Amino acid sequence: MKDLRPTSNLVLQALFNILYSVKGKDFLDLFSGTGQVGLKALEKGAKSVTFVEIEKKRVEDIKKKIKNYENVRFYSVDVIKFLKNTDKTFDIIFADPPYDYKFYDKLIELSFNVLREGGTLIVEHRSNVDLSKTLPDYFKESRKYGDTVISFWRKE
Repeated sequence: MKDLRPTSNLVLQALFNILYSVKGKDFLDLFSGTGQVGLKALEKGAKSVTFVEIEKKRVEDIKKKIKNYENVRFYSVDVIKFLKNTDKTFDIIFADPPYDYKFYDKLIELSFNVLREGGTLIVEHRSNVDLSKTLPDYFKESRKYGDTVISFWRKE
């Protein structure tokens, strides 16, 4: 199992401040890891949360943290395979791939296929990676927090 790099509390707080409200939204947490982002979305009133994490043990650990499974789904599968095969769509997609991830362009493009009109895609990545040229017509901004950046796209 690869090492975890959970989203820092600073980035987590900033993310939900920027999103302002997830109440009533369908939220997709890609590369879920500890599940803290999706769990926070549930806490903040998301209508549903879907966790996608390839490591089965991590999925089981996330399940243990959730009291009510209503409107919560779990997939232990590769994120790219999930995005290619799902028939579901989402209002907010958050992806936190490993920092050495090589397929950002494919991840962003496939995520956009399952993002609803008016929806937001957020990708957490290392500060030395520039993602602004991937789907530039939809790219909105990047915010830097130390070595971590969260980049936003909006489907309008």
